[in-house]
Amino acid sequence: MGDKPINPLRQNTALSVGGSDSCGGAGIQADLRVFSSVGVHGASAITALTAQNPNAILQITPSPLIQFEGELQAIANYYDVTCIKTGMLFDDLHLQSLLNLKQHLMPNSQLVIDPVLVASSGALLFDATSAREAYTTLISHATIWTPNLQEAAFFLDANVADIEQDMFEAAAALLLQFKVPVLLKGGHQSGDVCNDIFADVQGNLIAFEHPKKQLQHDRTHGTGCRLASALAAYLSLGLPMQQAIEKAQSWLQSDLTQE
Repeated sequence: MGDKPINPLRQNTALSVGGSDSCGGAGIQADLRVFSSVGVHGASAITALTAQNPNAILQITPSPLIQFEGELQAIANYYDVTCIKTGMLFDDLHLQSLLNLKQHLMPNSQLVIDPVLVASSGALLFDATSAREAYTTLISHATIWTPNLQEAAFFLDANVADIEQDMFEAAAALLLQFKVPVLLKGGHQSGDVCNDIFADVQGNLIAFEHPKKQLQHDRTHGTGCRLASALAAYLSLGLPMQQAIEKAQSWLQSDLTQE
């Protein structure tokens, strides 16, 4: 294909792969806002269009595979993508296309997997019958993945209450099962404090604790998405994992307190 054209934005480019959120609180729109605020150039490949607000998803229309794959090809032809962050992948066809093109076009890109399966409104965002097998394959290629309590319960075939009761044990179980670093997000925890638990392949378990803010629902919509995209942005800048997590946590807390 020849050399890519000279482009001042080629360095520190993060790619968001996911669904379009018509209200901008999550999905592609939120990711691009996070990337920009951190100082990373953002690119996007859209798996599906959604008509949604923080309370409900009214319509989901998948992006044709030829369009989705074309977006990935166009980005890879022009940018050196340093980190890919995934959100809503819609189905195993889009997921497999991403994995195939990532391996062939962006083999050196870091990969942050946010396994978006169910919207905060309760709408199903990925076919439950194929989610476990499809995501197991994708996660094996990840730099880190960031399930919330509900997603962790799905992959561990456990109850959400049991996951919340001992998040250290749950994070260790996810690490044992997938052999990939994991940040178990505790944003849906009850109580006044939230804990996110990081487990690395060396067996370290690290808690990142922060106060739980009392915010309107529209402010909390997409917080897990924004945390994962901030993490991807800081990894794209070359920060080591633990520092990138700390910076992403600080970014999200700052974002939530803005008027």
